[in-house]
Amino acid sequence: MEAASVPAAVARERTAVKRAPRAPRTPIWIWLCVIAIVIFCLFPFYWLVNISLKTGADLSNADLIPPNPSLENYKSIFQNDDFTRSLANSAIVSLVTTFLAIVVGSFCAYALARLKMGYKFALLGLVLSISTFPQIAIAAPLFRLWSEIGLYNTLIGLVIPYLTFALPLSIYILVSFFREIPKDLEEAALVDGATHFQAFRKVIVPLAAPGLATTAILAFIAAWNEFLLATTLTSSREARTVPVAISQFTGSSQFEIPLGTQSAASVVISIPLILLVLLFQKRIVAGLTAGAVKG
Repeated sequence: MEAASVPAAVARERTAVKRAPRAPRTPIWIWLCVIAIVIFCLFPFYWLVNISLKTGADLSNADLIPPNPSLENYKSIFQNDDFTRSLANSAIVSLVTTFLAIVVGSFCAYALARLKMGYKFALLGLVLSISTFPQIAIAAPLFRLWSEIGLYNTLIGLVIPYLTFALPLSIYILVSFFREIPKDLEEAALVDGATHFQAFRKVIVPLAAPGLATTAILAFIAAWNEFLLATTLTSSREARTVPVAISQFTGSSQFEIPLGTQSAASVVISIPLILLVLLFQKRIVAGLTAGAVKG
């Protein structure tokens, strides 16, 4: 009886598998919409690459494919000392701003997420309101203040205002991550003899690594792309960042617009950001949606 029941059971399982409902296929119109959106989003970058590969008279033509592709524009920008120096300045300012935003923001976010204090929601709202403040409103006062105290045309003079706008976003993202970490883990570390700082450094920070990575990426992108404060608070290549350097490219004559070199430089400075987003896109989405669903 047992031997006879085994084939019967197998047959019932196979029948159940055959009768299991198949997942519905995605309609083709949805795929067409996705393809159209992707083309719409990527076409400006493709056109930028297209122009960067053109030289001379080809720049005035609207060809979808460069008739005579050339890397002369890329060679030209890397032979430009102003561009390479500005590229290094942008890297220094962005990395320092990102590091300070992570360190200071993690302490502030931990205090708002864990410590018992009044008006925490109001404090977080005040912090976020700073990020909505228009940069143009503080550009002129900062120029006057920086000129008087000696921070004008210096890298530290860019880091401080960049940090002002990077901190609110960093604090907001990290607060959401810290709230999702169970308090029992900290309490267990405190019972074992760890101090509050040790519990934060050895327990909370490793668990919040995805949030820290997300915050670092977003802060770096914001500092790398910033233009208004950079062009207001700098005047020489010693402190000029790469967006400002690109805007000041000149052609071979007074009336020539350097479309080729500007496009090539824009492609070069976009590559690090594209790689960061592609490598850490899941963490960026997780950081932006942290705390949105409770349960």
